[in-house]
Formats: sequence, structure tokens, C-alpha cells
Amino acid sequence: MKTSSGIKEDGIVVGNTYDKYGSKNPLIRMIMEKFESSLDDLVSKANPKSINEVGCGEGYWVIRWQDQGLEARGCDFSKQVIEIAQKNAATRNLPTAIFNSKSIYDLDSNLDSADLIVCCEVLEHLENPAAGLQALQTVVTKHLIISVPQEPLWCFLNFARGKYIRTWGNTPGHLQHWSKKGFIKFVSQYFDVVEVRSPLPWTMLLCRPRSAT
Repeated sequence: MKTSSGIKEDGIVVGNTYDKYGSKNPLIRMIMEKFESSLDDLVSKANPKSINEVGCGEGYWVIRWQDQGLEARGCDFSKQVIEIAQKNAATRNLPTAIFNSKSIYDLDSNLDSADLIVCCEVLEHLENPAAGLQALQTVVTKHLIISVPQEPLWCFLNFARGKYIRTWGNTPGHLQHWSKKGFIKFVSQYFDVVEVRSPLPWTMLLCRPRSAT
């Protein structure tokens, strides 16, 4: 699958700088297998008829769900990365229209709602993550799966492997930082958290729209 290889749009690094899902590094493979296993399990529990991935990048998950026979589509703010996702879809004989360019802040309840909204590794990039969650509230009808890096573990692991030393291990473009407890508390202001997973070094939540009070 083609990746963005670190291209920037509006000064922001978009997509994946390398194919982490196809990496042959044993450590990366182990980490990604745990992430994939957690996400697969939560998707199975949500049992959706339709999926919309907000912040889909190059389309890895949408294409995988399509291959599994699920009705899946995705959006991303970056027009460049959506073009890559569409090319990836075309190589699998999938319709390119399953991908479109749209910011999380511009989600439309009539156009973007789905049984399951997936939003992984997005909130940490937002200047206003609260507005991002409020936008997600408008399109989540049954379930939301959302994940972010678990801090300070994420930065520590980067620093330990000699990456981003000048920023103490902070990945370029990561503006927000949450501990597991802090992220659960933050998301709980907007959604009911049903289940928590910790495929290190991430925190992943399965949520539902907040119960009426």
C-alpha cells in the first residue's frame, strides 16, 4: 500500500511517514498486531452495518473493511492523502468515491453518519480536540472507536529509540497529550465509554452517544 512518506499539507505532516502496517521490523510488527487485534475486536463488538473512518489517511483500514465485506468509507482533511487513498482503492478494484476530503470540524450529520465512526490517531493532532469531539457527536449514531497515543509512554519510547530528541520524544504534529486516565475523563464528557483497551502505546475506547439525563 502506498503511503504519504511524510508529505505536508498546510504545514502539517499527513498520513503515515512509512508503512507501519507492512513493516518487517519485529518490534513494530508486534506493536501493530496488538493495535490491529484491539481494533478488530472492538469493531466486531460494535457489529456495524456501516463504518466511516474520520482521519482515514491512506485508507488502510477502510480498504481492509471493504475486503471483509463491510460498507466502509473514509475522510481526511488532506486532499493529498485522500488522492493516495483513492489510488490504493483503485489497485484493489474498489470505488475511489469511498474516500473524500473533509476536516473533522466539518462533519455533516446527513452525509457522514454511520453505525460506527472510527477516529484513530487524530485528536492528538488537533488544536481544538474538544471541538473535534463535538463534531463527532453529530455523526455517531451507535458506536465510536477512538484512540490516541498513551502519554508519557509514547514520548518515552520515541526518546529511548533515539527519535525526536530535541522535542523529548514528541512526534512532529502531536499537539495534545493524554494519559490513559486523562483521555477517558476527557472523552467521557462527550460520550459514554463502553470499553477501554490499551494496546501499548495507545489508549483505545469503544463509546456510545451519551445517555439522556
